[in-house]
Amino acid sequence: MNKGIIGGFAGGVLAAAALFGGMLVTGNASVGKEAASQMEIMKKIEVLEDYIDAYYLEDVEKNVYADGIYKGLVKSLGDTYAEYYTKEEYTELMESTSGKYCGIGAQVMQDRETGIISIVMPFEGSPAAEAGLQPGDIIYKVAGEEVTGGDLTAVVAKMKGEEGSTLDMQIFRNNEYKDITVERREIEVPTVSYEMLEDKIGYIAISTFDEVTAEQFREALDDLENQGQKGLVIDLRNNGGGRLDVCVDMLDRMLPEGTIVSTRTKAGTGETYSSTDEEAFNKPLVILINGNSASASEVFVGAIRDYGLGKLVGTKSFGKGIVQSIFELQDGTAIKFTTSEYFSPNGNNIHGTGFEPDVEIDLDEGLKKLISIPRDKDNQLQKALEVLKEQIG
Repeated sequence: MNKGIIGGFAGGVLAAAALFGGMLVTGNASVGKEAASQMEIMKKIEVLEDYIDAYYLEDVEKNVYADGIYKGLVKSLGDTYAEYYTKEEYTELMESTSGKYCGIGAQVMQDRETGIISIVMPFEGSPAAEAGLQPGDIIYKVAGEEVTGGDLTAVVAKMKGEEGSTLDMQIFRNNEYKDITVERREIEVPTVSYEMLEDKIGYIAISTFDEVTAEQFREALDDLENQGQKGLVIDLRNNGGGRLDVCVDMLDRMLPEGTIVSTRTKAGTGETYSSTDEEAFNKPLVILINGNSASASEVFVGAIRDYGLGKLVGTKSFGKGIVQSIFELQDGTAIKFTTSEYFSPNGNNIHGTGFEPDVEIDLDEGLKKLISIPRDKDNQLQKALEVLKEQIG
């Protein structure tokens, strides 16, 4: 399952973008077996173009061939998370991870096996919410085109546009199709929200790990500490991940000195991210998770669990223990693919399995379609508070 923000980031852990030294240019190498193979590929591409030009019903602009070839090459890896981004797509991707974009205001995900794209959560007060989109809605058409099985990044790009413009969508809900028109507006992604609950228990909800999230998290935690919180609930439900560097920064605020997470490539190399001894959280802690808690969320959960700092409440997390890197090319395009797997401080990798909660409890069925769930009706949150109060004593 890929997950992202409408109008931008399409899920997975976004590591710091590496600069790729330009497009590959071949010199005057001798023509060997490998070169001959490349020549055969080029000849076949020319043959395919000839057939398309001669018999394809529609006219095709030549520049679309190149992007199609690049995208096909990356997709041939068989990596669910691999993508080739055109210059326009890459610009949109970077805009979305900065915390602001112009779109409809909702989180989406794509099922890896079926290719179905669905709404995870419209942001409260967003155009998506105002238009009546609900969690679990299957997105069937965007701007008149079927999107099931399509590239999530491309679908997300279609949902972006000029402020005030409208987007026609067709969704599938309760066994029927429904046409919806949504107005695009500038969206500031609400990555962190928080409040002090009864009995001096702090609550912080994190929707994604974007550029702005670490600072927002630290401000929220410091404010709750200054208010005298006795314990804390961190809500990572429906958080599909985001930037690894941001997650590491946030964990540095929570953990004692030691390893936060480590990565390993196919060559056996990798990086180890460590926390300092400058800050640590030492009060009772509960983390809420569900099946949409993935990637960077699981890095966060894995570190908290390995250090024994808190309990997990909810349902099993998604199980994404691999890291994608983005390589920006000199022409403004970029490629993304899986470059390493990550391990929790104790050396555990949960790819394909996920984290089992210490206390398992599913969200009540009647609440799953709500955009905003009242705190006193949220049975998962109420169970988290119960578990936390037992720790506080």
